[in-house]
Amino acid sequence: MAQVEKKHSQFELLRQRRFLPFFITQCLGAFNDNVFRQAIIGLLFWMQASPSQRTLYASLAPAIFILPYFLFSATAGQIAEKLEKARLIRITTAMEIAIMSLAALAFALQALPLLLVALFLTGVQSTLFGPVKYSILPTVLRPEELTGGNGLVEMGTSVSILAGMIAGGMIFTLAGAHGTLAAGAALVALAIAGNLASRMIPAAGAAAPELRINWNPLVESRAVLRLARRQPAVRNAVLGVSWFWFVGTVFATQLPDYAPLNLGGSNTLYVFVLALFSIGTGVGSMLCEKLSMRTVEIGLVPLGAFGMSAFLFDLYFARSGAAVVHGLDIAGFLQQPGSWRTVADLVGIGLFTGFFVVPLFALIQSRTPKDELSRVIGALNIQNSGFVVAASLSCLALRTWAGWSIPQLFLALAVANTLVAIWIFTIVPEFLMRFLSWLLVRALYRLRARGIERHVPDEGAALIVCNHVSYMDALILSASIPRPVRFVMYWKIFQIPVMRWIFRTAKAIPIAGARENPEMMQRAFDAVDAALADGELVCIFPEGALTRDGGIARFKSGVERILERRAVPVVPMALRNMWGSMWSRRDSRLGRMRVPRRLRAHVDVVAAAPLEAAGATAETLEATVRALRGDAA
Repeated sequence: MAQVEKKHSQFELLRQRRFLPFFITQCLGAFNDNVFRQAIIGLLFWMQASPSQRTLYASLAPAIFILPYFLFSATAGQIAEKLEKARLIRITTAMEIAIMSLAALAFALQALPLLLVALFLTGVQSTLFGPVKYSILPTVLRPEELTGGNGLVEMGTSVSILAGMIAGGMIFTLAGAHGTLAAGAALVALAIAGNLASRMIPAAGAAAPELRINWNPLVESRAVLRLARRQPAVRNAVLGVSWFWFVGTVFATQLPDYAPLNLGGSNTLYVFVLALFSIGTGVGSMLCEKLSMRTVEIGLVPLGAFGMSAFLFDLYFARSGAAVVHGLDIAGFLQQPGSWRTVADLVGIGLFTGFFVVPLFALIQSRTPKDELSRVIGALNIQNSGFVVAASLSCLALRTWAGWSIPQLFLALAVANTLVAIWIFTIVPEFLMRFLSWLLVRALYRLRARGIERHVPDEGAALIVCNHVSYMDALILSASIPRPVRFVMYWKIFQIPVMRWIFRTAKAIPIAGARENPEMMQRAFDAVDAALADGELVCIFPEGALTRDGGIARFKSGVERILERRAVPVVPMALRNMWGSMWSRRDSRLGRMRVPRRLRAHVDVVAAAPLEAAGATAETLEATVRALRGDAA
């Protein structure tokens, strides 16, 4: 949510060796997988296979590709934990060369059973690559880069899948009689390119080199699924990502029929419709960093979920019946009444899908211990594959046996998506809390953060001290700091209606003065010490109350009491330009809210270098915060 002193962009990662070779490798892998799968379908038409053969292989291929995810994801997670990550990526891309060479031979011989064997092996290779694909990101990226990095990966994956489907479907059309040779050559060339790119990935270390691998897939699958469910937020983030795959599978399976039956289009229109959804997902993924301003902002998840539902509902009402005109190309479709509404709905669904899934991946990566992350991603892949199968079977049953139309499926998906979102956000209120706080801060302020990326530690315990200007200070600081923060706040502020629920859900620590409630004060110090012992960030406002005149009051000795119990680094921070903004005491009366002059006020959040606990007295910290704030009250 915060702007930074230098304008950062996730695209800067594409210039850096720690990210670019990995990004190219995973894009080439996704592209090659989809070229292969579409080329199999193209071969069936090129061989003039009977409709029954095409139906058989079209049904077998997805099942064969996804079966390894059920069988080997748990093992793959363990391997990704034990081996050095860059080495494992090189091993998987070398496997891809061998597998695609087998596929090339199968294309040359026109041996469909051998192609299915190669497809199964491709699934095995993708299963091995899956855990390291996401577990490497928190190793090579800083916390403030996780959202942008995941956005790039999701964008690259969406575009690569779309491009691979188009390229794979065109090989036999363009190559004609040489289609089988062209398909095999393309697959092998892409696999070699991916391996060459992987050799540029710098070493990323092994998360748990001493881990003993359990080769029993059933036992280990249960173990990693339990591991993924240990933390409620991670468990429900995993569930959310799997739901994303459910929604994506419904679209992937229904769009080929939706384009001709309900939009009146030809094959080119199907590609156009798929491109709208894929591009929307890519753009939404890329926008996550800007909207979150380089934090892991899970407040975007409810926005994404309900945005998806809104556009799904509108897609049903925009095209609820069969098309009255058929054989339309893209230009012909766009000239039809209501076509642009359909275009907006498809892009909107993809856009909000990006808002939904990228923060979930970043949450899983940031909240899971690094020596468990690959196994949690393995559990995620097991669950994802289950949701993909469930989506495919549900669509088949509802269309074949219940006689539902595709728009009716989309309407049911909109209802189900809304119910799933409400259920997840009820079980883990942190998602909704972050959404409300994100909405409040974005509506009322424009933030600029300075020094936070350099001075707030990426991991480990630290105490943050800051001046106290408004009732929104905790939300503003949490919006500016990439890591979760436990705030210590005066109990009367903690009890403010509406805000109380947000503060409680954020695990803020209420405190009272020694004369007011000595028991509450002692509980607060104990809670602060426990949080620091667990390696968390804790923020206190040493003035003890909101400023009454815009100045900084004398810092109290509570900060020294905390550091006596737990010697941790102290990061001084200052809020600038807050005095006179919405919800500060200067404008606490409704008639003096200064709308619109102070609405969307520019507020600076400034951090200084951490101080060692030994030299961090109340007087020293007060002087540092005063210098940081300067004259910009």
